[in-house]
Amino acid sequence: MMRQLTVLCTGVLLLNGCGLAETAVVAGASGASAAEQAKQAKQTEQKVRDDVAKADQVAADARAAAEAAAQ
Repeated sequence: MMRQLTVLCTGVLLLNGCGLAETAVVAGASGASAAEQAKQAKQTEQKVRDDVAKADQVAADARAAAEAAAQ
């Protein structure tokens, strides 16, 4: 048990010394940022789809009203 703890501590110190631990933290933060950006992109895409659907409905209503007025 003590040997495992010693090996673990030594490994952490070695990784910390070369900056690999910091790189892993930065990579994790970047991954979280990318995930948030993907979530926002999906929300924006859905909003655009909803806006297009509303515009299509308004156009269809206008066509129907024009056809009714023409008769």
